Amino acid sequence: MNNEEIKDLIKLVSKLGLGKVEIEKEGFKINIKGPNLVPSGVYMAPTVATPQTNTSPAQPPVTATEAPAPPVSTPSESTTFLTIKSSMIGTFYRSSSPDRPPFVEVGTEIKKGDKICIIEAMKLFNEIESEVSGRIVKVLVDDATPVEFDQPLFLVEPA
Repeated sequence: MNNEEIKDLIKLVSKLGLGKVEIEKEGFKINIKGPNLVPSGVYMAPTVATPQTNTSPAQPPVTATEAPAPPVSTPSESTTFLTIKSSMIGTFYRSSSPDRPPFVEVGTEIKKGDKICIIEAMKLFNEIESEVSGRIVKVLVDDATPVEFDQPLFLVEPA
């Protein structure tokens, strides 16, 4: 599996609201566990030629028990403002540490490349930079909350 296939799988698991998915094939194994859906164990096992005697189907059918509710947004927000979305799954932080001020507040003017938040993924703190210029109109996520890939984080009025 390549990175794109893994990202697509995480999106699918998130969309279906599944609690856990395990896939194993040819020395590759991935476990995805909810509710944050962070890959918990991705590793490449050494390849050893062993005879396969398993006659069961490769993958049992997956059923979703409950789908998450779609995010609520008003038409005016989506048509007049740009949305900055999460580029990864992790925990959203508005500042670099609890005793520091947030990177941005409502009303803050930002430029392309400005640091706007941190997303912690698997003990790595990733500084997220803005891809647009403008003014922060709304912060859509609370500090220290889990976020999913492509989840809206900020609304920005373009400059």
